[in-house]
Amino acid sequence: MTLKRPGAGERGPRFARRSVAGQVFVLQLAIVLLLVIGAAAILAWQARAADVRSARERSLTCARTLALAPSVAAALRSSEPTRGLQPLSVRATRVCGIDFVAILDTKGVRLSDPIPDLIGKRASGDFSRALAGESYSEQFQGEPKDSVRAVAPVRDADGKNIGLVTAGVDLTTVAARLNRELPWVGVGAAGALLLATAGAALVSRRLNRQTRGLGPAEVTRMYEHHDAVLHSVREGVLVLDGERRLVLANDEAHRLLGLPDQAQGQHVDELRLESDLGELLSSGRTASDEVHVVGDRMLAVNQRTTGRGDGPAGSVATLRDTTELREVAGQAQVAAQRLELLYTAGLRIGTTLDVVRTAEELAEVAVPRFADVVTVDLFDHVISGKEPLPDPASAPVRRVALRSAVGEAHPLQPVGSRPSIPPVTIRQEGVEGREGVEGVEGGEGGAAGAGSGAGHAVAGEAGGEAVEPVVEADLAAATEWRAVDPERAERLLGAGFHSLITVPMRARGTVFGLASFWRRDQRPFQPEDLASAEELVARTAVCVDNARRYAREHGLAVTLQRSLLPGGLPEQNAVGAAYRYLPAQAGVGGDWFDVIPLPGARVALVVGDVVGHGLHAAATMGRLRTAVHNFSSLDLPPDELLAHLDELVARIDQDPTLGPETEPVTGATVLYAIYDPTSGQCHLAMAGHPPPALARPDGTTTVLDPPENLPLGLGTSPFETFSLILPEGSRLVLYTNGLVQVRSRDLDDRLDMLRTALTRVEHGPEETCAAVLEALLPDRTNEDRDDIALLVAETRMLPSSRIAQWDVPSDPEAVAPVRAACMSQLTEWGLEETAFTAELILSELITNAIRYGEPPVTVRLLCDRYLTCEVSDRSSTAPHLRRATTVDEGGRGLFLIAQLAQHWGTRYTPEGKTIWAELPLTTVPQEPPLA
Repeated sequence: MTLKRPGAGERGPRFARRSVAGQVFVLQLAIVLLLVIGAAAILAWQARAADVRSARERSLTCARTLALAPSVAAALRSSEPTRGLQPLSVRATRVCGIDFVAILDTKGVRLSDPIPDLIGKRASGDFSRALAGESYSEQFQGEPKDSVRAVAPVRDADGKNIGLVTAGVDLTTVAARLNRELPWVGVGAAGALLLATAGAALVSRRLNRQTRGLGPAEVTRMYEHHDAVLHSVREGVLVLDGERRLVLANDEAHRLLGLPDQAQGQHVDELRLESDLGELLSSGRTASDEVHVVGDRMLAVNQRTTGRGDGPAGSVATLRDTTELREVAGQAQVAAQRLELLYTAGLRIGTTLDVVRTAEELAEVAVPRFADVVTVDLFDHVISGKEPLPDPASAPVRRVALRSAVGEAHPLQPVGSRPSIPPVTIRQEGVEGREGVEGVEGGEGGAAGAGSGAGHAVAGEAGGEAVEPVVEADLAAATEWRAVDPERAERLLGAGFHSLITVPMRARGTVFGLASFWRRDQRPFQPEDLASAEELVARTAVCVDNARRYAREHGLAVTLQRSLLPGGLPEQNAVGAAYRYLPAQAGVGGDWFDVIPLPGARVALVVGDVVGHGLHAAATMGRLRTAVHNFSSLDLPPDELLAHLDELVARIDQDPTLGPETEPVTGATVLYAIYDPTSGQCHLAMAGHPPPALARPDGTTTVLDPPENLPLGLGTSPFETFSLILPEGSRLVLYTNGLVQVRSRDLDDRLDMLRTALTRVEHGPEETCAAVLEALLPDRTNEDRDDIALLVAETRMLPSSRIAQWDVPSDPEAVAPVRAACMSQLTEWGLEETAFTAELILSELITNAIRYGEPPVTVRLLCDRYLTCEVSDRSSTAPHLRRATTVDEGGRGLFLIAQLAQHWGTRYTPEGKTIWAELPLTTVPQEPPLA
């Protein structure tokens, strides 16, 4: 086929601008011209640079030589230096072939110069380098002319500079020399341009012949058509020359005709084609959609001759496979449906980390796209998130999902039942060729399965057997399946079910259960449908395994958190307490609370919060809670306890053994309060925690305003304690920020809601907890995922009849009267059995306070759940327990107290210290008679 450009002859004008050859010639000519111009410019620049460099070298050599001449130094030291130096300058100028030589004194005044008028005048320029002893050359601009000059110092025998020698060449001389060289550069450039132009013309002429004068767009279009015919269409293409030899055959022609790889260049008769097709190609006649049978294919053949005009003779034949059109269309539709099914499964299966919901999503995707009814049965340990059992065949199963497109017209067992697993193929490992269908007790929904769930045909790889999927294209003809439970099988067949695919749900080598796909109204399952079923189940199995692992890890985290939280509140009489703990929706959190009994009938109330969720937050909460218990056993005031806790957190964060994945503890907040029922005083301190709320017995409520200290771990400021008196019956509400902080409401509004909720309840910690949660929880949304810890403590007062106190004079003889008064008080309380032990302890404590402490000394007895003996003085020195040797006269008092008392210790106060000892009560104390 010959292509012609519009408006041109058959070949077009030679070197037309729009032809490929013309454009290539213009491009080559432009490139050559640019190269020649560039080369000429570079040569001219190099010539000038060489001339300047030569002038520098000649000038510097002449100046150095003349500066070293003894005659120059002698002339400079003479009384008339110009007379001796002028002839030397003129002669040196002529000998060195330069334009000027001038000799200067150290001040730069010319003593000799080619221009006599300049003698005696100062030369232009800076000669500091030469005066420093350096010889150099430079390009000088100034009077009398711009030049390239060199300067060299003249030294006497002592090395002292006595003058300067300057020599140089005028830039006009350098330019004149360059002008003499430029014509030769031009001649060379012109010659190169002519030769390159001639070469480009020859190449373009050859190219013009090959392209027939076509333009770039026409050549590109011609080759695009050629590639489209050969590679884009799904038809075979054969190109034959005039001698009926194969010139070209595309890949489709090779496939349809089974041509060998070396078919190109062979004669048609040598290709051994079918007789009628070979005859058609050999004849070269024109054919349109002639059908020829080639093997098992029916080909529609079209053939046209070529060679009209000046083109080569031959023919072009196209082959189209008509037998595969319908099959390909059907396969494409099936493939599209399968891709759509798998795409939908990828979007809708595994949207949650819930095992049961994931199984339900599989059923929702497969019905009715793939099956009429889908059931999913899982092992119990999979549903609960436990680890796989060593022998899954013995594990019970439960139906977790059933979805039907046929309504209730099926006899399959419902969700929640324990069905028997349908028959599956089990391959015994190590027994080659043994594959069969194993039965189960009571088939799908059978009596045995429905009653006890016994007999399951699922065996995992751990048990030495491998579970294989089953395709039953015709349930009526499957005798093994019907033999399991004939009655149930008849009911299924009677309901119209005709085919079944059962696929084990397996991931990472573990079997989780079975998924069954039933068809009633759709076409029967075919073997190729098994791939789609396996793909669906495989995706679901991975999601189920992920959900199982998450459920297990979440359960472990919840168990850890619950083990770290208090299981109940300890027994004490200082407050009546109630609590509520609501775990975070996103997982375990770091909130905790505590009620810690303290000596002296007091109680410590603690609420804390570790920022974040997960195992790290729960573990951090446990560490902080343990630390609070340990520090509270030291009977520290709230501010000192928080200071110690802050130091502990800082040390934990700086522990070099912690890995890079371990998060810092900074971000934990704590509120620690100590309530004393003997005085009603409450001392509390906060570390970045929300302030507590208080409901007084008179019905007024308020949110306390203690000092706002920084959270734990920052260590930038001391902690401050807030003190107040709580009337009996007051309710102190401690909570974490999850209760009052929500995204949809302002914090002040939430605190007002908390005060309002406290106002509506007059008394009772349990009722207060319920009212607070009822008022504040409805505003929480899914975005408010923090956990909540709420602790309500209703204060009580220790009756004054249970408190006895004496001031002890600083005299050892006062011990006996005070001891007697104490024994009398214990007798009044009905604690005679404890009196002897208390007498020994009080005697030792009072004696030590008088002997080693500072007055005043005070003795106090508290009768609560324990009998507490307290001796206070103003000394801050605490006694130390030690073991006295056999020769020691003292040192056994505290040892005796430690043996007799259940607990003892020292509590420091602003006024001094208090040593206390607790004794268990063997009898219930009696109330004193009313006056």
